[in-house]
Amino acid sequence: MSLPNGSKIKLYFLHKIKHYITHYWKHSLGILLLLFITFLLLDWCFPTPSHIDYATVITDKQGKTAHAFLSKDDKWRMKALPEEISPLLEKAILYKEDKYFYYHPGVNPIAIGRAAFNNIVKGKRTSGASTITMQLARLLEPRQRTYSSKLIEVFRAMQLEWHFSKTEILQMYLNHVPYGGNIEGIKAAALLYFNKAPNHLSLAEVTALSIIPNRPNSLRIGKHNEYIVTQRNKWLQHFQEGNLFDDLLIADALEEPLTAYRLDAPKKIPHLAYRLKRQYPNKAIINSTIDLKQQEKVERLVKQHVNQLRAWRIQNAAVLVIDNRTMEVVSYVGSADFNNAADAGQVDGIRAVRSPGSTLKPLLYGIAFDKGLITPKHIVSDVPTNFSGYVPENYDGKFRGKVSIEFALANSLNIPAVKVMNQIGPATFIDYLKRAKFRQIQSDQNKLGLAMALGGCGVRLEELTQLYSSFAKEGQLHPIRYTHSPNPSIPQSLHPSKQILSPSANFMTTEILLQLTRPDLPVEWHNSAHLPKVAWKTGTSYGRRDAWSIGYNKHYTIGVWVGNFSAKGVPELSGASSAAPLLFNIFNEVDYNAPKDWYDPPKELDYRLVCSQSGLSVNHFCEDQVIDAYIPTTSRNELCQHLKEVYITPDSTMAYCTSCLPLNGYKKAHFPNYSPEIRAYYDNYQVHYQAIPIHNPKCERLFAEGAPKIISPVNSLEYYVEKKDTQQLMLSCQVSSDVDKVFWYVNKRFHQASLASEPVFIDPPAGRVDISCTDDKGRQTQVWVLVNKVDL
Repeated sequence: MSLPNGSKIKLYFLHKIKHYITHYWKHSLGILLLLFITFLLLDWCFPTPSHIDYATVITDKQGKTAHAFLSKDDKWRMKALPEEISPLLEKAILYKEDKYFYYHPGVNPIAIGRAAFNNIVKGKRTSGASTITMQLARLLEPRQRTYSSKLIEVFRAMQLEWHFSKTEILQMYLNHVPYGGNIEGIKAAALLYFNKAPNHLSLAEVTALSIIPNRPNSLRIGKHNEYIVTQRNKWLQHFQEGNLFDDLLIADALEEPLTAYRLDAPKKIPHLAYRLKRQYPNKAIINSTIDLKQQEKVERLVKQHVNQLRAWRIQNAAVLVIDNRTMEVVSYVGSADFNNAADAGQVDGIRAVRSPGSTLKPLLYGIAFDKGLITPKHIVSDVPTNFSGYVPENYDGKFRGKVSIEFALANSLNIPAVKVMNQIGPATFIDYLKRAKFRQIQSDQNKLGLAMALGGCGVRLEELTQLYSSFAKEGQLHPIRYTHSPNPSIPQSLHPSKQILSPSANFMTTEILLQLTRPDLPVEWHNSAHLPKVAWKTGTSYGRRDAWSIGYNKHYTIGVWVGNFSAKGVPELSGASSAAPLLFNIFNEVDYNAPKDWYDPPKELDYRLVCSQSGLSVNHFCEDQVIDAYIPTTSRNELCQHLKEVYITPDSTMAYCTSCLPLNGYKKAHFPNYSPEIRAYYDNYQVHYQAIPIHNPKCERLFAEGAPKIISPVNSLEYYVEKKDTQQLMLSCQVSSDVDKVFWYVNKRFHQASLASEPVFIDPPAGRVDISCTDDKGRQTQVWVLVNKVDL
């Protein structure tokens, strides 16, 4: 059946149209595919210039800017995070610069057509067509404004849209917009003009900042504020006409004055800021753990304290405050005044290597507790002692005879500390310090010895404070933290710990450091109602160059150093008077009225009665008994021997041994069983004590034990003597309680007889000198020394 002519014509045209559309579509797809491949090829050949060199910003724990550094090209170009771009800021910027930002692929064809038409018709540039993405491309690669530059901007804009989300593009744009001079980015402008974060800006402030990038050099806040307010208000009215914001909000913004001016960048934690900048050189935002409010309080206290000490030529101090619950450093004061060049204020006292004085003694005694060598009530002798040529003295130059370990630590006695160091061995102590991350100890370990107990080594304030924080955490050492994640969804867990002291040894040490009856409690705090409950230790280095005070409670560990960075000693400098007052002031500032809860004894710790005369387990003759803490199966458990049973004549004038004991005519008596060094101390310092009567002179037994101990000179030591000097060599010894006289021999020739406690002096010949000492019981000891006579 044939179709009418009209229908044939209609079908013919429909066929032609279909053929044309199909042909055009295929060609269009081919062209689009070619353009897309070309774009990908160009994108591969000319990568997106998306890198932005930001200024480094150090924030406090709350995210507030605490310190800022210029970028590598000397710009204040600070990175604003997405959460800092508030909805108000985003709406205002997009309405003014690019209303269709979320709808175009980087280029707005309608805006380009409109701008081209207006420019042609009016013969000049009347409106722009650059989207925010195109502006960002121009900011990343500044060029002269030509048509070829515009084509490159279009390509770069499409690249940016291909590689980044709209949120990222807006963030990069706001981080790069110019605000005059060397200020770039909304965050830098908000901080340096309004001292605010971008998300805290008011509508009036946002609008004022939104108009400056178009004319950054002629619209300067602080210089053209009146004109800026006029332009700002025009745009606020545009916002109102576009129903962008609430009328009341706009009305308030119109009335808000503009009094801002250029501010200096924050420089609030300079020592830590420079440290973190070096540690993270390419990081735009470094989130520190510092609590700025506490930091400012501590800085104020440090400055006030040092100002009071300047009259004694003490010029500086450093303080580190650790929150024990998180191990975060909340205050970091490297010097009294960073800007004081005369007193080397830029030196970071927290990282400087100094002598620790007595501040390592708590660790020393804690180790001895753990090894079962001592307990708090254990008695040691504080008397003149020669450790193979090393003769330590106490801080005040005095000796106290028999003292308990807790008294020795609380009063920071030096000789008992060296004795304990001698017992555990310097190598063991060094191992503990290395485990606690004392870096200088690692370097100097081959040069260190007994003097470490008194500060004969190099440490840093941060290392000491970290060590004491382990005392606050049952002996567990956690690394201290200077940075944290700003994301609250990421848990801030503690780093893995190392057990330095056992909980029991740690508790015993802490209880001693808590005592108040001690010489390093500052005078002004003796009767204070606001004395904080803290365990603390002070220290003063040799030559009075460094004063320390480190303290802790459950909440905080605080380390204080006071002195001069020049290492110049000052007679008035001491840990008790120079550092401890600042420690207590800081505790009262950062932890005032804190709960008085304290540490409970660990379950592994136990208590027992011991003899007060020895600190050992009670014997049948021990009358004065005290309670002592100890570690079961670890602490020594020997019976007290502070008294010695002796056979004596009825008139108590002579003593017998079992070899010469008569059948009758004697009695038993108990005498103090003093060590030779205690008896020598009592004799030399004329301290009255009950001595054992002389031994039966007719006794024929030769005692094999108890020979004299020559304490001077030191065996095998080399001595240098000036030829023209009359200097003599002292001979002295310690003997058993039954010895009255000793006989000295030099090079096998008799030299002199003397009382056992009496020192003897000789003019030694050059070369090897053999010296022997024989007591009145026939027991003998011999040493040798090498004497070199030199011209000085």
